[in-house]
Amino acid sequence: MVDSATYFDVLIVGAGISGIGAAYRIHEKNPHLSYAILERRAQIGGTWDLFRYPGIRSDSDIFTLGFSWEPWTRPENIADGPDIRAYLTETARKHGIDQHIRFNTRVLSADWDSATDTWTVQTEVDGKPQTYRGRFLFFGTGYYNYDEPYTPEFPGIENFTGEVVHPQHWPESLDYAGKRVVVIGSGATAVSMIPSLAEKAAHVTMLQRSPTYMLSSPRIHPVVQAIRKVFPSRVAYHLVRAFNTTFYVLLYALSRKAPRLVRRFIRAAAKRNLPQDYPVDVHFNPRYDPWDQRMCLILDNDLYNAIGESRAEVVTDHIDHVDETGIVLRSGNRIDADVIITATGLQLQALGGIALSIDGAEVKPQDRFVYKEHLLEDVPNAAWCVGYINASWTLRADLTARAVAKLLAYMDAHGYTHAYPHLGDEPMAEKPAWNINAGYVQRALHALPKSGTRRPWNVRHNYVLDAIDHRLDRIDEEQMVFGRVTAPSKQSA
Repeated sequence: MVDSATYFDVLIVGAGISGIGAAYRIHEKNPHLSYAILERRAQIGGTWDLFRYPGIRSDSDIFTLGFSWEPWTRPENIADGPDIRAYLTETARKHGIDQHIRFNTRVLSADWDSATDTWTVQTEVDGKPQTYRGRFLFFGTGYYNYDEPYTPEFPGIENFTGEVVHPQHWPESLDYAGKRVVVIGSGATAVSMIPSLAEKAAHVTMLQRSPTYMLSSPRIHPVVQAIRKVFPSRVAYHLVRAFNTTFYVLLYALSRKAPRLVRRFIRAAAKRNLPQDYPVDVHFNPRYDPWDQRMCLILDNDLYNAIGESRAEVVTDHIDHVDETGIVLRSGNRIDADVIITATGLQLQALGGIALSIDGAEVKPQDRFVYKEHLLEDVPNAAWCVGYINASWTLRADLTARAVAKLLAYMDAHGYTHAYPHLGDEPMAEKPAWNINAGYVQRALHALPKSGTRRPWNVRHNYVLDAIDHRLDRIDEEQMVFGRVTAPSKQSA
């Protein structure tokens, strides 16, 4: 007999945006299938539960970061982390998804058994081993290592007498009020936390090796508010999603086709909002073209305002070493500090670091090509959800969830118990799955599954083309292999 407490048709790993969205879409199209969400943390949220630093917020609009099927009702166009976490929690409760979540359950490994077409998933629940079995496995685990952020070696950091903090593991007890704070880095994390830190700290310095593109957006967008006033709430929500999606798609396209024009526009905005005679070209005019790296979002010019009010400053230099009281720069200058925050980025990781195997043989995700951005070459009944680099994460996450839901329905309708993409003998050239020069990508080019150079093995970051493909998608394409076993997954635990 099957143990109904540990056997499910679908096992979803992660209760963040990807996992909650997958649960909704899979149940929506396949209400007869049982599912469970295995979440290592004690509550819903994923990234939005992990990161707790001051100023944590989305770097894309909340209307596309939120679900198309559950409207965001607050006025903000850009939302704070705690509000996003609350939205996810309430959404899961409203749709009964929270009843399917197994909290404090860390997935360690997953092994596919070809004799029964079943995944055996080994977990640790509050430190004790627990085995789950399932027919299909959905990885809503994101793309980075939750336990180990990236922190480069800073010579002499061990001699610093103040506090050193990485934003990924922000201590709630940290008191930075009235202190001199140095934030190392100029990415999304740094630019979102610095204005918040500057409200309490004596002074905040953003120390960067090179400038980053900054695009300012209003927290409460006038166009969004106008749409919401004119149209009924649900209609307005979809119109706002369409407006925001169109804006970011066009901005990205313009950045790639006319980088000089976009560079001039962004530089002009910085010059207009920073103090007169401020060295904009030193601190806010990158050497690379727009969207060669991800563009950073600031709210209502808050970073520029903090600089203009002398509550914060930007220093563009390299670190020579750290001493007892601060940072000595390669130029010979120094920055005195009481607190050093290393906003130095993430470490890429596939499938949440879960050990994957087929019939006991190890599978390295990095060695497999990705099919239609979510299925792994020759790995049965498994999908991995990863968002866009140039648009909201949820836009692709929802396409992935819907594609998996459709695949499950197709398999059920035809009596198939397994499905996987197969490349065949034809050689496939490889290209980077993420075509940006961000440090966290360049440090780990081979940490994620591979992208080919032609569809459907080509990982692209184009929501418009992906949305068209989704509508025209055929499940039974020749690259897909389907089959069945006589006694699938309904095996004795």
